[in-house]
Amino acid sequence: MTDKINMNNELKHKLALAQQHQKENKALVKKLKRSKPKNLDDTIHQLHDEAFEKIDCLECANCCKTTSPAIYERDIDRLSKHLRIKPSQLIEQYLHKDTDNDYVFKGAPCPFLGNDNYCMVYESRPLACREYPHTNRKRFYQVLDISLTNTSICPAVADIFEQLKK
Repeated sequence: MTDKINMNNELKHKLALAQQHQKENKALVKKLKRSKPKNLDDTIHQLHDEAFEKIDCLECANCCKTTSPAIYERDIDRLSKHLRIKPSQLIEQYLHKDTDNDYVFKGAPCPFLGNDNYCMVYESRPLACREYPHTNRKRFYQVLDISLTNTSICPAVADIFEQLKK
């Protein structure tokens, strides 16, 4: 098994590389949207598995530190139950509506991210957190735009895009 990578210089380098290659990555997304290769899901899933053999989310947690997912009603219900508070209390204390009229956390980092990068509500975390970074889902071409954005947030996605270009 491959050694795990710490969120230090190597992961920061992957994010910096994604920033430098933003135009190339954007062109790749445009090409993939146009051609919709039949083997794209298989390729992405393999690259996803390889990336996460090397990268430990707990060493990074950049997604939790920098972004806020959309929080849906079922997420509010699940989190409220977990925290043993009313949904209205959860909304008042932790959430606000963004420009798309979606509930999101009031700020970053996530209020449930511990100093050790563990999620204090992991079993009850929002759907968007459960699915992040979306590189192991079917019909990957449908999330190409968000994946392009995620290259600047998640070193694993940045690495997947670098490998995909090869």
